[in-house]
Amino acid sequence: ALVGNGVSMVTLYYLRRFLVFFEKLIEQTDEERIELSNELIIFFKTIHTTLEEHAGLLKNDINDAQRKTILDNLGEAGSNYREHIYKQSFWSEKRTISYRRLKEFVNLSLAFVEHTINANKREDDMYHAYNLMSIKGDKEVTISFLNEMLEGQVAVLSSGYLSPKDAIKLLDSMKNSALFRPDQYSYLLYPNKQLPTFLHKNKIPKEAIHKLKLVEVLLASGEKSIVEKDIKGEYHFNGNLKNAADLSNAIDLLDTAMYGAYIQTEKKALLNIYETVFDHKSFTGRSGTFYGYEGLGSIYWHMVSKLQLAVQEVCLQAIEQGETAEVIGKLLEHYYEINAGVGVHKSPKLYGAFPTDPYSHTPSNKGAQQPGMTGQVKEDIISRFGELGVFVLNGNLYFNPCLLRKDEFTTGDRSFNYVTINKEHKTFAPLPGSLCFTFCQVPIIYRLSDENRLEIEKTDGTMIKTDSLHLDTNTSSGIFNRTGEISKITVYVNQSILK
Repeated sequence: ALVGNGVSMVTLYYLRRFLVFFEKLIEQTDEERIELSNELIIFFKTIHTTLEEHAGLLKNDINDAQRKTILDNLGEAGSNYREHIYKQSFWSEKRTISYRRLKEFVNLSLAFVEHTINANKREDDMYHAYNLMSIKGDKEVTISFLNEMLEGQVAVLSSGYLSPKDAIKLLDSMKNSALFRPDQYSYLLYPNKQLPTFLHKNKIPKEAIHKLKLVEVLLASGEKSIVEKDIKGEYHFNGNLKNAADLSNAIDLLDTAMYGAYIQTEKKALLNIYETVFDHKSFTGRSGTFYGYEGLGSIYWHMVSKLQLAVQEVCLQAIEQGETAEVIGKLLEHYYEINAGVGVHKSPKLYGAFPTDPYSHTPSNKGAQQPGMTGQVKEDIISRFGELGVFVLNGNLYFNPCLLRKDEFTTGDRSFNYVTINKEHKTFAPLPGSLCFTFCQVPIIYRLSDENRLEIEKTDGTMIKTDSLHLDTNTSSGIFNRTGEISKITVYVNQSILK
C-alpha cells in the first residue's frame, strides 16, 4: 500500500489469521511428510533457520540493529529463491519435509507475528495500520508510524488475536477518535485534516537554513538552483527539483571551486532538510491529498462493511467462549451501531442516494458517490447471514441466531415471496412471530418458540422433525446442491437466545 518504505501491518494481521487456519489444516492430516520442490524446501529452511536463530529476541523489544540483521537474512533467502527460479527455472527435483517441521515453523512464525502486533499497539488501544522503514547507516533499520487508520483496526480485529475485552477497548477508542464521523454515524478511513495551501508549501524553516553556510554563500552569489528567497524573506527549494535525487544532482553540479568545502560538510544536512519539508516517505497518495473518493474526510463503505463483519466475528467468538453478558452486550452494541451507520438503514436524505444501492464512498461535503457493485455488497450479505445465524460446520448446515434481534420477527400478517429452484414464483403468509428468508432458494422460516427444534418439509410431502438445529449431511448436501428435494425448513427458535 505504501511504495518503497511502507511496512504493512494490515498484511501481517491477515497473515496471522491465515497461519492459525493453516495450523489447523496441518493438525487434521494423517500424513507424516509432504513432497515439495527442492528450491522451495531450501527457501523454507533458510527462513526457518533465521527465525530460530533470533527467537530469543522475542523476550524483549527488538532493536534497530537486530531488526536489520533479521531483515537481511530473510531478504537474502527470498532474493536467492527468486533469482534461481527466474534465471535457472526449477531443477524438477522434489524432496519431502515433515508436517512436524511445518507445524514448528507455523508456531515460530506466529510468535514473531504476535510480537510485532504487540509492538504496534497504540497508547489509545488502537493499532497501527502501516509503518515506515528507514535505513540508518549500514547496520540499522528504524521504524516510525503513520496516523491511525480504519483499515488497521479492521485487520487486527479480523486477525483473531484480540480477546473480546481487548476488542471492546479498541472499539471504544475508535468511537472517541478522529476516525468517527458523527453526521453519518460511521467511520472515516483516516482522520480528516486541512491541507496546506499552495503558498504554505515548500517553506524551509529559517532556523534550519541559518545553520547552513552553503545556502548563505549560494544566495549571496546569486546562485538559485538549490534554494531561493522570496520578497517576504521566506526560503524555498527550487521549484524544478522533483525529489531528493534531483537535489543531490543539483548540488553535485555546483562549482566546486566556489562551494566545494561547504558541499562536502553540508550536503547530507541539506538533503535531510529537503525530506523534512516534503516528507515524501509518508506520502500515501489520495488518502493524504484528495478530499473525494477514498481521500480525506471520506467514508469508504466497503471498509465500514469489513469492520462490521470483523466485529460480528468477535461477537460470535465471545458467545462461543462463554464471555459474560456485559462483555457480549458491549460488543453487540458496537456491532449494531456500525450496522446502523451503513447506507441501507438510512434515509435517502442522510445517505444522499437510494439507501439500497451500493456506493463507493461519502465525501465530507456531499452524499454517497460512485454507485456500483462494490465489495461492500459481499460483506453485507455475509454479515446478514451471520445475524440470521446461518452457519456451516464440518460441511453441515446449522442455525444459531444468537445475534438476531427479537423485534425483527413479524407482529402482524405479512406475505413472503420467493423463487424456487425451478424458477417458479411462490407466495405464502407466515404466521405472526415469524421471520422468513431463503438459503440456496429454500425458504427458511424462523418461528418464536420456547424450545429449539426443526421441521424439514420435503417436496414429496414427507416431514422430518428434530430437536436439534443442526441438519444432517444428506439434507445439507441436498440444499447446497439445489436438488429441489427440500421445499422448506421451519426453525423454532428459543426466544431466550435472541437479543
